[in-house]
Amino acid sequence: MNILVIGKEQHYAAFLQKGGLSGHRVQQVTTAERIATLEDFGLVIDLDFDEHTERARIYAKHSQVPVLAAIVKTSLADVMNNYAFEQGFNLIGCNWLPGFVAMPVTEVSVIEEEQKPRLAYIMNELGWEYEIVEDRVGLVTPRVVCMIINEAYMAAEEGTASREDINIAMQLGTNYPKGPFEWCKEIGVGQVYGVLNAVYNATGNERYKISALLAQEAGIDVTAVK
Repeated sequence: MNILVIGKEQHYAAFLQKGGLSGHRVQQVTTAERIATLEDFGLVIDLDFDEHTERARIYAKHSQVPVLAAIVKTSLADVMNNYAFEQGFNLIGCNWLPGFVAMPVTEVSVIEEEQKPRLAYIMNELGWEYEIVEDRVGLVTPRVVCMIINEAYMAAEEGTASREDINIAMQLGTNYPKGPFEWCKEIGVGQVYGVLNAVYNATGNERYKISALLAQEAGIDVTAVK
């Protein structure tokens, strides 16, 4: 299969750890602007679609080419609505966030049943395990992990415990593979802020309201999250 991967070098390097690309022809570019045509590819993997949803217009013109796109901070339904596309679009949502991109099971979302056979074929060709979840902002794992990180920041902000102690307590007490601040470093505090902000705006649920300390470290004016 001829595969095009769109993403920055560091993100792409992390993605390569997932494996499954041997035996396939892979081209990596950093921006969609460098794409001459999509017709030469059997699959597009867009690692930073969340930051460039306008690319949907490009993908819609090549509906025969499936696209595994990073869709966590928005949803497939929102993309469809925002860009006025009809059903049958070739976009499949994936959790390609840093820190998750190489996970053994890929979290994905689809907008209609007809996409599932195509998805199964792609994943079988790549040898990837996957789990289909509901199409909603934040998906499942990013939403939960980012909320845990946010709670850890609130605890640190209140002086409940040091970051190191919070990391150790969560690993030993809950058997998490990483402490919340370790996870945040791997994902990137800016990405964590982006997920929480998107989920909070989509749901209005106060449990996703962002810690002022987290927002500050993400370079956001803390008055914007009060």
